[in-house]
Amino acid sequence: MKYRTLVSAEQIEARLAEMGAEITADYAGQDLLLIAVLKGAFMTLADLARHIEVPLDMDFMAVSSYGDATKSSGVVRILKDLDTEISGRHVLIVEDIVDSGLTLSYLRRNLEVRGPASLEIATLLLKPGLQKVPLDVKYIGFEIPPDFVIGYGLDYYGQYRNLPYVAVLEEE
Repeated sequence: MKYRTLVSAEQIEARLAEMGAEITADYAGQDLLLIAVLKGAFMTLADLARHIEVPLDMDFMAVSSYGDATKSSGVVRILKDLDTEISGRHVLIVEDIVDSGLTLSYLRRNLEVRGPASLEIATLLLKPGLQKVPLDVKYIGFEIPPDFVIGYGLDYYGQYRNLPYVAVLEEE
């Protein structure tokens, strides 16, 4: 497989530091729970959390809408639910990438009925113009073109998550 760097490791680190400072200011004095959507968002969550200077807790969900495809099917299955009660808590969903928004919209509705004090979204990557549903993403790392990307937690058939940067997968 051939690929080219789209967002460097240095750019990711710098932007996550900026996002962490914004989140720190916005959640000062509050009980913050970060929820990562597995598997892709685990790197973003870990590195973003290191830049947030308020006490926080972390939990994980695993959902599937892709299967083995490179585009979302729109059919969402929860593979792993939260271990933490979110009622009355300030919740920040941490995503790796937002494209169609179908999975995230489903996830947001699923979590809203659990009664959090607030519910916001942070994503490392956003593909503007591809959203099939309106989404309010409060913290955005980078807007990127509609290419299929790998690296920094994002995979292609389970591989390339370990790249320290985001790359565009190119057809050979």
